[in-house]
Amino acid sequence: MPELRPRKSLMNPEIRRRGIYILPNLFTTAALFAGFFAIVQAMNDRFEVSAVAIFLAMVLDGLDGRVARLTHTQSAFGAEYDSLSDMVSFGVAPALVAYEWALKGLGKMGWIAAFIYCAGAALRLARFNTNIDVIDKRYFQGLPSPAAAALVAGLVWVMIDNGWSGEEARWYACVLTMFAGITMVSSVRYYSGKDINLRKSVPFIIVVAFAIGFALVSSYPPGVLFALFLVYALSGYVLAAWQLVGRRRKPVRPE
Repeated sequence: MPELRPRKSLMNPEIRRRGIYILPNLFTTAALFAGFFAIVQAMNDRFEVSAVAIFLAMVLDGLDGRVARLTHTQSAFGAEYDSLSDMVSFGVAPALVAYEWALKGLGKMGWIAAFIYCAGAALRLARFNTNIDVIDKRYFQGLPSPAAAALVAGLVWVMIDNGWSGEEARWYACVLTMFAGITMVSSVRYYSGKDINLRKSVPFIIVVAFAIGFALVSSYPPGVLFALFLVYALSGYVLAAWQLVGRRRKPVRPE
């Protein structure tokens, strides 16, 4: 008589279907929706709304990771979902917004610039996912895709707010879009801020600085936000140049 094997219970944790954490993935979904909304509005020639939606996606993308860490709900699914959402919100959406607003007037050069940005975002995200356990967490390798998206969207927003048309700003948009795309896949290092512990006490002047920062942004959001991300995008090159000069000035010790 054949030996009877016990049936595996559906409650067995080894075969039970895995669920997903709802809270951090809600923020990721909201960021994805903001990126999709930016694309839809760009197709309807509402480019200022598109730019604001990309900035909103950036805020939501920053929150999902924080929420996951604070609530101990990190997961492999959440990491993959976040990466796919970033590709839409910070890869496809800014490239399409820039193309529809200004770059399509440049013909072949326009869609090449948009593709350079889009491909740069995809390569940047792929490299980040594969090197996440290797690189120094204090620095990003290459310009982060949310910062690159904010750079492109900020240009669109500030130009429209100052009465510039896409045709008038097309060469500025072309240069900045390609700069953002190439910088994303460069080896230039950018400070990540991940070593900042929000649970520790800070000097009072830090709180004052944050208050002044919020006041500046609220005074003229398009210009201040664009200036902040432009400075951040250039800071990596300044840091690289500083380190290069420091290495050349370092005296060689005789053996």
